[in-house]
Amino acid sequence: MSENTTTGFPYTVSRTMAAPVARAWAAYTTAAEWPAWFGAAEGSVEIDVRAGGAWKATLLGPEGERYPLTGNFLEVEEGRRLVLTMDVPHAPADVMAITFEEHGDGAKVTIDQTNATTEAREQARQGSTMILAGLAAHVEA
Repeated sequence: MSENTTTGFPYTVSRTMAAPVARAWAAYTTAAEWPAWFGAAEGSVEIDVRAGGAWKATLLGPEGERYPLTGNFLEVEEGRRLVLTMDVPHAPADVMAITFEEHGDGAKVTIDQTNATTEAREQARQGSTMILAGLAAHVEA
């Protein structure tokens, strides 16, 4: 992970997908695809996939709530790894690493993150599990 890693409570979640790494990478790094798998509002996603580039999206909740999310890319290893921040109000930004690996005939995508509290870790773990499920459903379709 990056030197900007939050200290505290780490977690890792992985999902194997019946799609090539290139497909999973493309879905994760293409703004137009985020609404289909991330639950982002149409037209709300902007992604500048390069070290130092920014990203933003508005996540839609089950009752129509809107959650604006922002952050920056710290590291980009094309087709293999992203390290990005997610801004957290009134706290240091969380740092998340997403790794894309060949796994049999498909891709294994892993999210590693460390959060400042156990409560934040559990929320982030649930969110990451949902992100990977959505990504898998999208790239396997």
